[in-house]
Amino acid sequence: MDDSQHATVMYGGNAAFVEALYEAYLTDPASVDSDWRSYFDDVRGGIRETAHTEIQQRFYDLGRNRLRAGAAPTESGGENLSAAQQAAGALISAYRVYGHISASKNPLTIRPPAVVPELTPEYYNLSAQDLMTPVKEGHFSGSLQGVIDQLEQSYCGPIGFEFSYLPSAEREWFQQRIEASKGRGSYTTEQKKRIYDKLNAAEGLEKYLHQRYVGQKRFSLEGGEAFIPLMDALIQGSGLLGIKETVIGMAHRGRLNVLVNIFGKKPADLFDEFEGKKVLSDDPDVAGDVKYHMGFSSDVRTNGGPMHLALAFNPSHLEIVSPVVHGSVRARQDHRDDTERKQVLPITIHGDAAVAGQGVVMETLNLSRLRGFSTGGAVRIVINNQIGFTISDPRDTRSSRYCTDIAKIANAPVMHVNGDDPEAVVYAGELALAYRQEFGKDVFVDLICFRRHGHNEGDDPTMTQPIMYREIKTHPGTRALYAKILEKEGVLRAGEEADMITNFRDKLDAGASVVTEVANEEQSKLAINWGRHLGTHWTDDAETQVSAERIAKLGESLSSVPEGFVPHRAVERVLKNRREMSLGEQPVDWGMGETLAYATLLEDGFDIRLDGQDAGRGTFVHRHAVLHDQSATDTQNEEYMPLAHLPGTTCRIEVIDSTLSEEAVLAFEYGYSTSAPESLVIWEAQFGDFANGAQAVIDQFVSAGESKWQRLSALTLLLPHGYEGQGPEHSSARLERYLQLCAQKNMQVVVPSSASQIFHLLRRQMIRAYRKPLIIMSPKSLLRNKAAMSPLSDFTDGKFYEVIGDTSKPAARRVVISSGKLHWELTETRQKAEDDGQPLDVALIRLEQLYPFPGKLLAQELEKYPGADVIWAQEEPQNQGAWLMLRDDLDAALQPGQTLTYAGRSRSASTAVGYKQMHDKQQAQLIRDALGAQVEVEQSRPKKEATPQS
Repeated sequence: MDDSQHATVMYGGNAAFVEALYEAYLTDPASVDSDWRSYFDDVRGGIRETAHTEIQQRFYDLGRNRLRAGAAPTESGGENLSAAQQAAGALISAYRVYGHISASKNPLTIRPPAVVPELTPEYYNLSAQDLMTPVKEGHFSGSLQGVIDQLEQSYCGPIGFEFSYLPSAEREWFQQRIEASKGRGSYTTEQKKRIYDKLNAAEGLEKYLHQRYVGQKRFSLEGGEAFIPLMDALIQGSGLLGIKETVIGMAHRGRLNVLVNIFGKKPADLFDEFEGKKVLSDDPDVAGDVKYHMGFSSDVRTNGGPMHLALAFNPSHLEIVSPVVHGSVRARQDHRDDTERKQVLPITIHGDAAVAGQGVVMETLNLSRLRGFSTGGAVRIVINNQIGFTISDPRDTRSSRYCTDIAKIANAPVMHVNGDDPEAVVYAGELALAYRQEFGKDVFVDLICFRRHGHNEGDDPTMTQPIMYREIKTHPGTRALYAKILEKEGVLRAGEEADMITNFRDKLDAGASVVTEVANEEQSKLAINWGRHLGTHWTDDAETQVSAERIAKLGESLSSVPEGFVPHRAVERVLKNRREMSLGEQPVDWGMGETLAYATLLEDGFDIRLDGQDAGRGTFVHRHAVLHDQSATDTQNEEYMPLAHLPGTTCRIEVIDSTLSEEAVLAFEYGYSTSAPESLVIWEAQFGDFANGAQAVIDQFVSAGESKWQRLSALTLLLPHGYEGQGPEHSSARLERYLQLCAQKNMQVVVPSSASQIFHLLRRQMIRAYRKPLIIMSPKSLLRNKAAMSPLSDFTDGKFYEVIGDTSKPAARRVVISSGKLHWELTETRQKAEDDGQPLDVALIRLEQLYPFPGKLLAQELEKYPGADVIWAQEEPQNQGAWLMLRDDLDAALQPGQTLTYAGRSRSASTAVGYKQMHDKQQAQLIRDALGAQVEVEQSRPKKEATPQS
């Protein structure tokens, strides 16, 4: 029986029958049918969907009302069921579902725990005698009051557990551990001393910096010091569970503390940064970054073996580092062939305001269980200061009860833990880690604490939060509170607390690493090796041509499908054409040129990862990398990827249809690329302008990551671009934005115009040791333009040409420089004019690479046309596109007597017009302006192929 059937029988004449079943279930679950038993288990556990909330409440009301009415005991199996026994089952379910609401999880008193009626005896009309009645429910036994005390201790202590919405196996996993441990861990004297030692180190560093560097920003961890013992427990526990690498992402709060007290960064190095002594490089191309953005890596010893730690570099866009971390983790797992995703752990640290407020968190959580993006779950820690920049009132920070309610979209459990109870914090971390390894899912630890100072150390929080900071001012600090507990328990002797404070301060004065577990190797064997990619230049040669025999062999594999596989009839024609292309029987089109690039790179030993919102088929139906069996009846086995079945090839190929996300997915791919130097990592926008939604990734990571942090990346972006009358949002990939970001050879911006050019360009990106991001303004209509097809000889003898001259015009008085689709429209119009008896004295030069600007190569072409008028022609409006960014470079390439002018659309606030008729008129005029003649321009026609809708 499905959920809807269960819901239906709850009403009308069936209600009494179901109520009787439920009462029998409460007495003896085995006495009811297994289907109903499973349903009642889920109802009591609270995991049914919203539609079943009414049913769940009906069951609670049933028990409550019968008890309030003093109903006579029911009979089941010959035994009387007392009011206390009836209440026991309901109370156990209620504590498991609602206990977190009443938990003592907040170190501040300004928001006391809420009273939940379902957790009170009064809700069930229980008398004092009922509370003393012996009951037995599962492994709970004793008086009803005793059972309530056990539940209170387990579920309303310093940790509030949210797990009732999980599948039954995961719920039972939590219930067993929480109830067996009474909701907290049990630690030896040695373990407690380690917790205190890390707590002392956390506070000690902050106070040391506060006194030594007065007023300097450090985004103090004070108030949340329990975060450091939590991180220590996670890392040491990870080693015991077989984890070999941990990648950590966090914003500013507590970052310096993590660097010193977890990663083992030398305090002396940190002090040099505060004092302005430490400079990463004298190289003018190295900009550097503020100290609380910097990443780090080290190896630490654990009882389970050595572990590599990596702290991701992070800009001020707070949560944007989370998908970057996941991408890096996925790459490291792939490098290890860790298909179970158990050996590399992502840990992401969030702020309470940011985790609820920034959409990239939701996007990243949505990736967590997807085939192309899963990393086996992350441990997500929220340093919950109960305040954003200046806002602490929940009415202004979020619409949900908790800042972590976003976790529910990933079906991830949450533990809300009181930051003033370091043992509870450590226990929550241990439970989170065990859950992640067991179930491969995300899990949240909501570390509820406070912020001792303002948003930064120069900020006065009392201006906006006088009540909160009145209490914080009198708070003694977590370390002092825990020290008193340990002294009372005899773990710390009298005076030992003061000695430990002094000893840690002495270590900071000495400047050496304060983490004894840090390994001493100069170069980690676990670190990603970028050695061969250092000291390279964009002009380095790359042998990208391949033999005709090799292409023919690949063509056979790429156009074949398994026996019994039925491709779509249109795809079948594509495969037939591709086989003929590989044999030189017809020119190679864009889709085949791109596919051959991937196939040859796989044979050459490079992995490939391509994703986008329709990457398998291609947004414009040109790629067909992933085929679908039209006769399939099993959705698990209807896909076939020819690239994954090349004979003798063992390299990894992933072509992923991504979720409708730009920001998180692009950040994920950037993270992947920084940990996979020998992988071609590509993100394809559905339309080029869709990258607008990921601008923070492009601005903060792709364009500036190397200058700020010396992080290399060869991430490739395919951005469909070209004016075909599809309106403002589907014409321009905002080429000008990328060119504006170009400086110091930070990335490559290219507009390839033919199938052979994209083939050589993609191969060059890997074969050449040079590793820089590659921005490709890829085509739409050009994908099927016969002029953009290439003969097989261009693949066997050619290379990628940054500038392509006009061999048909060895002399001309007018030279037009353009890129992409426009070049072929100019060529077609010039040819038509000549066919009509109106020859044009115009040479057409293709500028294929816009940055780094190939000035010498362009100058060599312009030398052929002394005294010519040189025109830069572009489809984009004059204030957009390449014109304004390249004008100085174009001027520098001119030869004596040459002049430079512009042909194109006038300035515009919009990227393009929305009316097809107006587009055609503008396009025709710019072609006439470029060619300098009143020529007939053929109007663009709608394509037969359907294009996707936004």
